[in-house]
Amino acid sequence: MKILKSKKALSPVVASIILIAVTVAVSIAVAAWMGSLTTGQMQTEKLNIIDVRYENSTKKVYIDLTNSGSGTVTISDVRIDGITYANFNSSSNGSLDKSLPHDLAKGTSVTFTITFTTWPFRSGVPYEFTILTAKGTIVPYEKTAPAS
Repeated sequence: MKILKSKKALSPVVASIILIAVTVAVSIAVAAWMGSLTTGQMQTEKLNIIDVRYENSTKKVYIDLTNSGSGTVTISDVRIDGITYANFNSSSNGSLDKSLPHDLAKGTSVTFTITFTTWPFRSGVPYEFTILTAKGTIVPYEKTAPAS
């Protein structure tokens, strides 16, 4: 028993300080790891249709978009009154000038041009233009067709 009495142990104060230091170090590491996981998830989609222009003489419609969000937006669908125009081939005799999906970097703009073989728009009638993104964001815009 004499041997055990001669050994010294850590004092409770030193043990507590070591335990607190280890806990703080682990919590900092976990916080840094969680922060790196959520960095990509914090980007917001903010896509705006600036204007829609009808051009009856050339049978074209121009849809002007801008990305004012914090990351790149992937445009997956362009619709007019529920009719999808995608990948140069669509119903209602129209064709889109860009293939989809189309990536739009933050702070940039793009114009989609849809060319029709016959003019499907009647003057004075409102039409709904909708842009859909890959994340499911729906961007609606309504504009009345001008007088011919």
